[in-house]
Amino acid sequence: MPSVVGLLEQHELAARRRVDGLREEADRIQAELATAEQEWLEWTIARERVGAVLSAQGGSPADVVVADVPGGAGSQVEVQASPLVAAKSKSQVPVRREGLAWAALSADYQRMLRVLADRVRLGQGPLTCQEMASVFGMDVVPAKVEALRSKAKRLVARGWLAEPAPGRFTLAQNVSGPGGGS
Repeated sequence: MPSVVGLLEQHELAARRRVDGLREEADRIQAELATAEQEWLEWTIARERVGAVLSAQGGSPADVVVADVPGGAGSQVEVQASPLVAAKSKSQVPVRREGLAWAALSADYQRMLRVLADRVRLGQGPLTCQEMASVFGMDVVPAKVEALRSKAKRLVARGWLAEPAPGRFTLAQNVSGPGGGS
């Protein structure tokens, strides 16, 4: 007849092996996620550059500015300077109405809408604020996540975003791309 301590050791060993296996799988998934996020960022930069070039028809090279890319340590991208896109950093969020363009929002809010619009366009679901922080290359720490949550809740209250499940955000119905508000 096996001893109680021997049985406990067997169960402990089995549990430890399971934990080790799950940790290995989590590490693999984290590495795969980092690679996928990097690829997504590169495609986003490519789309923004093409958009800047196409919208610069007739513009001069002096109209092109260099902007920091979130998440790329020291990475920068050239974008077309546009008075319509440049918004005040601490501007208030207007209540969304038909015909109101994204340019009415500050750059941070526009960036949130752009990421969520891309997800809708790709048929992907809503994002949590932690996932947004990761996409933006921010440290996923409570202070930064809560700052994003505050902004997302403000966009929900003003009709730009919807919160189909607690803590998960997507574009509100009838909100379209950055050119037009509806």
